[in-house]
Amino acid sequence: MANLVIVRHGQSQWNLENRFTGWKDVDITEKGKEEARLAGKLLKGEIFDSAFTSTLKRALHTLSIILEESGMEDLPITINAALNERSYGQLEGLNKAETAVKYGEDQVHLWRRSYDTAPPGGESLKDTAERVIAYFTAQIVPLLQRDRNVLIVAHGNSLRALVMYLEKLSPEEIVEVEIPTGIPLKYELKTDLTIVSKGYLSSK
Repeated sequence: MANLVIVRHGQSQWNLENRFTGWKDVDITEKGKEEARLAGKLLKGEIFDSAFTSTLKRALHTLSIILEESGMEDLPITINAALNERSYGQLEGLNKAETAVKYGEDQVHLWRRSYDTAPPGGESLKDTAERVIAYFTAQIVPLLQRDRNVLIVAHGNSLRALVMYLEKLSPEEIVEVEIPTGIPLKYELKTDLTIVSKGYLSSK
């Protein structure tokens, strides 16, 4: 069996400002750094063979802090854009509340939470899932099948796509799933990716 741990990056500056971020390369806030440090403390003692992250600095910075805090600075890291956040296209940089006033709350809710409706010039969650799962099955699943333990630090929507795949959730079910920033979610998996156990790590 293998362990897979996923972590959503710490709070970013645009999370704080309630703006659509997507592919914009925004760094984490002081709170985001604290969240990453806590994640590192929670992962101290875990054994990993490799780590994967996106090309965006909020994920890279979070992973760097986690590895430093947990004493795993030498862990091999793979960086790939397939794990990047969902693109919000023309909405990127806009305040979410102001966008709701401009386009209507129902339309913005549809862009944000539906599975297959993309915002103007952006990706739907379905689009994001296609690239995330293709990369995951090609590059990460073979490691898990060899009982290698893997850490992934990425983004809310790229990780929701991964959760949907692992937990075999429907499009209706995944729209209700929210992944908190900076809290490690650990899966224990059989060779065929059957989930033996799953849970968020906490500082109890």
